[in-house]
Amino acid sequence: MTTVTGQQYEKLTVENVPAYIASRPALARRVDPAAITEVREVGDGNMNIVFAVQVAGRPGVVLKQAMPYVRVAPDWPVTPDRNRIEARVLAAHGDVAEGLVPALYDEDEDRHVVALEDLSDHQVWRGRLNDAVQDEGVAEDLGRYVARVAFGTSVFGLGPYAHKAGVAASVNPELCEITEDLVFTEPYIEHEHNRVLPANAADVAAYAGDPAVRTGIGLAKLSFMTHAEALIHGDLHTGSVLVRPASDGVPRSTRAFDVEFAFYGPAGFDIGALWGNYALAAARALALKDEHHATWVLGLAAQTWDAFATEFTALWPGRADLRVFGDGVLEGYLAKVRADAARFAAAKAARRVIGFSGVSDIQTLPEDLRVRAVRGVLRAARHLLTAPAPSFTTVGGLLADAVA
Repeated sequence: MTTVTGQQYEKLTVENVPAYIASRPALARRVDPAAITEVREVGDGNMNIVFAVQVAGRPGVVLKQAMPYVRVAPDWPVTPDRNRIEARVLAAHGDVAEGLVPALYDEDEDRHVVALEDLSDHQVWRGRLNDAVQDEGVAEDLGRYVARVAFGTSVFGLGPYAHKAGVAASVNPELCEITEDLVFTEPYIEHEHNRVLPANAADVAAYAGDPAVRTGIGLAKLSFMTHAEALIHGDLHTGSVLVRPASDGVPRSTRAFDVEFAFYGPAGFDIGALWGNYALAAARALALKDEHHATWVLGLAAQTWDAFATEFTALWPGRADLRVFGDGVLEGYLAKVRADAARFAAAKAARRVIGFSGVSDIQTLPEDLRVRAVRGVLRAARHLLTAPAPSFTTVGGLLADAVA
């Protein structure tokens, strides 16, 4: 048995997963331990240990265990309570956006394990985008997901008392601090986490040293820390989205996962996180001279936004308080979310090319192409932070000019 020192709970391994399932009644009813055909460790994220359990003749299950440290940096302590948070959020998001997050089967608070729907027939969207696969409908699905969460967990959908109770129950200070540091602070200072190619040092210095950029990032960080609008995903990027294309009568599917960073924050953060990752994917495509794919990826920003605005507007008649929250408030709120999203997109894209935890979109490019892609991402981020009316058409031009 492998135990975690200082926390007194057993660490899951490929070998002990069947016995663990047998010890959990909710899981044993769903998965016969004697019918398990394979257990694979499949976690490729930064935070948790993840196992896919295959079962003969029926769907399997995924087990996700939180250690009291970051998986990719074991000397970095972080609360294992994040899986309790994830279980709560998956339940809440499943209620308002059914079919767009994995189903939750079990939660083990003692060993910090959540058991989730097996989505082995899905693939991580980032990898498919890197391979220039164009999955239609995913961006719209995600826009609808964010809208349903933004409305259904907000004061609009819940009313004031339930909203305040939700805010109080969803405080997530330790993981919020990670975002506050990695996304909004460290890329703008000298920090050991930052990884910058020598050829990009001047680009980073010009970006991070621009007073307008620093003001924009400061305002974005303030909004992230203080605008408790909805129970947002908190880390919604193309690497936390699973997709399954339609085939042989099986419908396509989109699922947002890895919600342990969720908290009550600004609705525009999740939209902006997606936009920032679209910029990274487009920078890769342009570096590889695939202008067709780059144009398609940049078009996802409008698709996500249009789906969000349409879905939120459709939900608006069901708001809890009709007295002063009229259609003018809807229009103003959507404008605020869009403006917030542009700043958050810049922050999320820039941190991936300066700070901790780069992305395969950029990191797998040959170094000469990576230099130009990073330069383009930083130019695009500056535009999104500082332009009076930032647009993704302009983002495309800035990326293309940098890698030409």
